[in-house]
Formats: sequence, structure tokens, C-alpha cells
Amino acid sequence: MDGDNKTVVSEFILWGLTHSKNSQFLLFAIFLMLYILIVSGNIVILILITTDPHLHSPMYFFLANLSFVDMWLSSNTTPKMITDFLRENKTISFAGCMCQIFFSHCIAAGEMVLLVVMAYDRYVAICKPLHYFTIMNLKRCTGLVLTSWTIGFIHGIIYIVVIGHLPFCGPNEIDSFFCDMPLVIKLACMDYHYLNTLMNADCGLVAITCFILLLTSYTYILITVCKSSKVGGSKALSTCTAHIIVVMIFFVPCFFIYVWPLNITWLDKFFAVFYSVFTPFLNPAVYTLRNKEMKNAMKRFMGNFLGSKVNS
Repeated sequence: MDGDNKTVVSEFILWGLTHSKNSQFLLFAIFLMLYILIVSGNIVILILITTDPHLHSPMYFFLANLSFVDMWLSSNTTPKMITDFLRENKTISFAGCMCQIFFSHCIAAGEMVLLVVMAYDRYVAICKPLHYFTIMNLKRCTGLVLTSWTIGFIHGIIYIVVIGHLPFCGPNEIDSFFCDMPLVIKLACMDYHYLNTLMNADCGLVAITCFILLLTSYTYILITVCKSSKVGGSKALSTCTAHIIVVMIFFVPCFFIYVWPLNITWLDKFFAVFYSVFTPFLNPAVYTLRNKEMKNAMKRFMGNFLGSKVNS
């Protein structure tokens, strides 16, 4: 870039969600409250699963990892968005922008693979119940989680290597609240259409592959549930319904942002907010409100906590 006498962009200007000052103060309060709920809700799930022996099973081991991932998915962009509501100049350094791109794709790809792992866990539990604890032992569970992180890391590294070496020589305004990969590529001083298509294809490969694996797993599960007893089938179906809800609220925004972009600015912002804020917010709610074991664990935790307070 320097060899071509091009000015290297040192920072990017984020346009944010709105230019209205009154709206920005309202959005600041709303998203601050949501972010506090996201962090506290996922931390509660992590504490419950870690401390309650009744939740020491593969399914809750993966759920704890999902909560951890969701917390970082939101923390990558939401704190910056919240503080920018109170700033006149919404800027982000070049390095900060690259970090947002890396972690966005690293965490998103890792979560996609983790959702596939959770679907596989439910497939084994429902379709092969007698061999469940033999197949889903601690070593395999740990290996599957590490695999999800490894795939996410490789996916993120690919993007940061490609985008970090693009020539940025002037335009530096991004019509969003964070450094989104398609918007940053458009600022490069080159014909970006081929590269943008290639990057979207890479996203599509990960997303569609994971989605097909998820559909396959849940199809086998639903077929097995339909053939099983009414009581056991009802419990399995309830658990799988929660998983399917989480899958849909995570994958739908991703598809319309990266795989099949609509190129409608306000809609892209809506999907970006839903993906980075509401998905991590809804996941704990879906799993805790629809899961009897989690609700019982919460009651036991509150009982032990209040009991310790009384004794002290």
C-alpha cells in the first residue's frame, strides 16, 4: 500500500443506527439494559451448570459453552455501539475494525459448529439412548467443543488476512454500528465485487453446511420421536423445540447478512442488531424458560444462596 503512494486509512467513521440525538439517548438506555441482561443471564447459566451436579451432563456442558460464546458474540460489538450513542464522533481505529471483523466471524462460525454439535448430542441421546454416555464421553465432548473453536478461528483468520491487506486509500465511512465485512470491503480502493462474492461464498459454505447438518439431525430426531412413547417423546420434542428456536433466530439473520444479502440499509442494520444483541439475549431465555431442569437448578441455587445468607 505504501509502495503505491496511497494514504493508509488509520480509522473508520461509523454512522451508527440513527442520527437523531433523542433517539440515541433512548437507544442507549435500551441497549445498555439489554447488554446487562445478556451478560448476567449467560453468567447465571454458566454458574448453574458449573455448580449444580444435576446439570453435569453433555447437553448442559454444550449449553454452558453456548452461553460463553453468546456472551462474547454480543461483547464484540455491543459495548462500542452503546458508548457511541453518547459520542459526537463515532470512530474506530483500523486495528479495532479488523479485530471486530475477526471476532465476529470467528465467534459466529464457532457457534454454528457448536449448534451442530448440540444437535448431534440430541440425536445420540434420542436415537441411541443406550449408548449415549459411551459415545458422548468427556473426551469426545471436549474434542467437539475444541473443533468448533478451531473452525471458528480458521474462518476468522481467513477474513482478517484477506481484508487486512486490502488497499484503503480514502473512503472510511461505514453506514453501520460496527465494522461489518461487506461494508468494509466496499471501502477498498479496488474492484471489490469479485472479492465480496468470494467472501460471501465462504460464509455461505460454512452456514449452509451447518444448516444442512442441523436439518438432517433434527429430521432423524423427529422421526424417532414420532415412533417413541408419548411421555418420552414429549420431553424429547420439548428439548429439541428449544434447540430449533435458537437455531432459527441465529441462522436467519446470518443468511440475510452474508449468504443472501438484500442490500437494504435499514434491514441490514436490523438483522445486524438482531444477530449481535437479540440472539445472545434470547438464547438464555429460551433455554431457561423452556427447560425444567434449568428452572429446578435455579430454585436450588436460590434456596442454597438464601439459606447461606440466613445462616450467616
